[in-house]
Amino acid sequence: MPGFFQPGPQRAAKVHDLFERIASRYDLINDLQSFGLHRRWKRKVAQLAGLKPGDQGLDICCGTGDIAFGLARTGAHVTGIDFSERMLNVARKRCEAAGLASRTTFMQANAQTLPFPDNSFKAVTVGYGLRNLADWEAGVREMARVAKPDAPVIVLEFGRPDNQAWRSLYFTYLRLFVPVLGLIFAGSLKAYAYILESLVDYPGQKVVAARMNELGLKDVSVLNLVGGAMSINFGRK
Repeated sequence: MPGFFQPGPQRAAKVHDLFERIASRYDLINDLQSFGLHRRWKRKVAQLAGLKPGDQGLDICCGTGDIAFGLARTGAHVTGIDFSERMLNVARKRCEAAGLASRTTFMQANAQTLPFPDNSFKAVTVGYGLRNLADWEAGVREMARVAKPDAPVIVLEFGRPDNQAWRSLYFTYLRLFVPVLGLIFAGSLKAYAYILESLVDYPGQKVVAARMNELGLKDVSVLNLVGGAMSINFGRK
């Protein structure tokens, strides 16, 4: 499929270029395309993480920092990693403005080969990043590896609705409306056509839950949002 999101070895470079390009408008377009609901869903992720003051949390594919900030507001010390330096720069500026710099660290790293020892974090999260990895299963496996025993592993991501009519309507929205937002606010129609492109190879919440079970996580569950158009996968190490 043409555009930013391509299968194979070139995927990482393509997606990196995309996020470097849209970093300055990323938050605005997220608000517009989700009608602001993404902020509520990210707060739910932070709530499910259950971090306490002094705990260590990790947010992978952190983007401009929303989930990392939610985790840090509990009093935890949070590391956010992403492979886009421009997205991280936006996150650092927002972090300073929010007064969370003393509890939040942002660093450039690969989510598929995390630079942390086993059993390092009391919660590990990812929001809207898993489907962008060349190997999403490696991402989940790494999240589980660096989580401490009993720590939650949480994935917020676009989903695949079970209802065929709703899935068709939802994919039509992603195909027609969201790219127009990309054209207007990021100067590129293709920049936001990537969302639907990325869902072609992403298996959805049920398969992610199955993989969590295979990795030995416990309390595995799926919270479907807006009829499964969005989802939160939860598991505990």
